[in-house]
Amino acid sequence: MLSGTTGSACPLDWRYGSEEMRELFTVEGVVRKYLLVEKALMAGLARAGLAPESCVEVFEDCALRVTAGEVYAREAELGHDIAALTFILGERCGDCGRYVHLGATSYDIVDTAWALTIREALTIVKRKLAEVIQRLADLSREYKDVLMVGRTHGQHAVPITLGFKFANYVYELSRSYERLCELSGRVVKSKVSGAVGTMAGWLGRGLEVEAAVSEYLNLAPHAISTQVAPRDGFAELVTSLAILASQLDRFALEVRELSRTEIGELYESEPRVGSSTMPHKRNPVTSERISGLAKIARSLVIAALENIPLMHERDLTNSSSERILIPHAFLVIDQILEDTLKLLSILRVDREAMERNLNLSRGAIMTEAVMIKLVQKGLPRHEAHKILTKISRSLKPGETLAEALMRDETISKTLSQEEITEALNPRKYLGNYAELIDRALKYAEEALSNPR
Repeated sequence: MLSGTTGSACPLDWRYGSEEMRELFTVEGVVRKYLLVEKALMAGLARAGLAPESCVEVFEDCALRVTAGEVYAREAELGHDIAALTFILGERCGDCGRYVHLGATSYDIVDTAWALTIREALTIVKRKLAEVIQRLADLSREYKDVLMVGRTHGQHAVPITLGFKFANYVYELSRSYERLCELSGRVVKSKVSGAVGTMAGWLGRGLEVEAAVSEYLNLAPHAISTQVAPRDGFAELVTSLAILASQLDRFALEVRELSRTEIGELYESEPRVGSSTMPHKRNPVTSERISGLAKIARSLVIAALENIPLMHERDLTNSSSERILIPHAFLVIDQILEDTLKLLSILRVDREAMERNLNLSRGAIMTEAVMIKLVQKGLPRHEAHKILTKISRSLKPGETLAEALMRDETISKTLSQEEITEALNPRKYLGNYAELIDRALKYAEEALSNPR
């Protein structure tokens, strides 16, 4: 796991990620989790009659005096962190020392400690994600009826509202919230099964030991395992965090695109130096950091998938990568969420720019609406499409689509000027946007109030 040393070259140690998330992955935090699992194991051994009941209290006392520094100093001698921990405990717990780690394998401790850490980390992630969703929902309500250009392929498509745009992110992020809740049931589990998963070291009382440890830690156990918990769970976790990072990247990219000088519909308002040499610059740096860190989140997925295939009942290829993989996945998504919350607090909307861009195509954005009017009047859709393609692509300088339509013989015979004017009104071509926004917000509300 990750060390919180000062002066570290790794920016996740000091630059990215909140203190509450970073604390979970310090060496002190790691060892505290290991000790907690060893304590639960001692309680399980006692319940199963494999260790004296009094050893639970003895263990608690001697464990208080174990420090991370001691454990990793001993690891330098032994080359094994859990062995180092158990040797120290065995030496310090008196007569009860002989029961420390009895029948267990290292990854009973490591994987169960991972489960405890992941549970806490997911709680942080879900809390921040819920706040992001709620803020976006508020923005969707606030800008529900604010017209803007809808764009596909980077081109003007048909009108939408800004509230509709925000509602799409509300829906997508709510799906990620559900995904994180659902995967918890598959990933946050105890692994208490001994050397190759058969519980042989507990002399037929393994299920009792497992039940006691799991109850102590408020975890459900894996149904079966080898020496390690199945790594598909970790792959699902890292992949789900990468999906969330990519969704937030999509939102950040939208802000970046809409803040371009020639569009100018959204922008980051935080007072900061935009450029060391160009005073006029107002760069979307928070959005850009989200996009940059999302690349790292996505890149971690490959390592997580590579950890699924292990030889026989287990090899060591997953261990080294997971010490990097899991802390970094959580710290990266934590920073992305922090930045998204910041972005939402400094995001500004330029309604004048939105209106200006709606008129930029001089009405061409409404050709689909005109086409549908023509079909309603009896013209075949494909014929109407051909006519409108030709007209919209051959507008004279300064000419509006309305003027060009009235010049066309087929259209002027089919539609009156009033019908053309109505068809070119973007306010009247928003479909069921209001109901769709409401449906998305309701979906989010249900997802946040009923986590599975």
